[in-house]
Amino acid sequence: MAETESASFWMSVLTDLKARGVEDILIACTDNLKGFTDAIKGVFPQTVTQLCIVHQIRNSCKYVVRKDRKVFCADLKEVYAAPNRDVAEHALAGFA
Repeated sequence: MAETESASFWMSVLTDLKARGVEDILIACTDNLKGFTDAIKGVFPQTVTQLCIVHQIRNSCKYVVRKDRKVFCADLKEVYAAPNRDVAEHALAGFA
């Protein structure tokens, strides 16, 4: 479709989707591309946006030394794979 994925590119894709009949997007999970959330909100203002869990973990791993990453990711998985908020908060407290 395009050589690069810029915010303006995604704005055109979203505008095209709206023109084709998409009335609303409930939740958008993004990679935090600069301006992407603004593009979504510009076309579908009620959309809830959140950062993709894979990208959140990758960003977190940048701050962990390589030899500790496997254990770090295993411990972090207990937080993001928790079945509910209470379990996640407990896992996060243990993770800290």
